[in-house]
Amino acid sequence: MPAENAAGAGSLDDDYYPAYTMGRAADVLGTTPAFLRAVGEAGLITPLRSEGGHRRYSRHQLRTAARARELVDQGTPVEAACRIVSLEDQLDDALRLNREMRRRLGEHGTHI
Repeated sequence: MPAENAAGAGSLDDDYYPAYTMGRAADVLGTTPAFLRAVGEAGLITPLRSEGGHRRYSRHQLRTAARARELVDQGTPVEAACRIVSLEDQLDDALRLNREMRRRLGEHGTHI
C-alpha cells in the first residue's frame, strides 16, 4: 500500500496531514485547480508531492487558500491576496509571541 494511502487513524485528526488531492481540494474550496496552482506559485502554500508528483493539500493549507480566495472574490489580485494572508499570519505570530513574552515577564515580576 502506498504511503499516501496508509494513513493511520491519528492522521485523520491532523490539520497538517496532506489528505486532499488537487481536484478534491478545489472542490472543497469551490474553486479551480488553477487557483490552487496560483496560490502555490505565489508562495502562500506549498503542497506535499506524492511519489507520483501529484499535489496533496492539508486542511490547514485549504483554510489558508480559502482566506486568499475571499480576497480574490472581492477583486484583489491573487498575488496581493497571498501577500495579505501571509502578512496577517506573520502579524498573528508576532502578537502571540508578544503575549507570551509579556506573560513570562509578568511571572518574574518584571514590569514592561
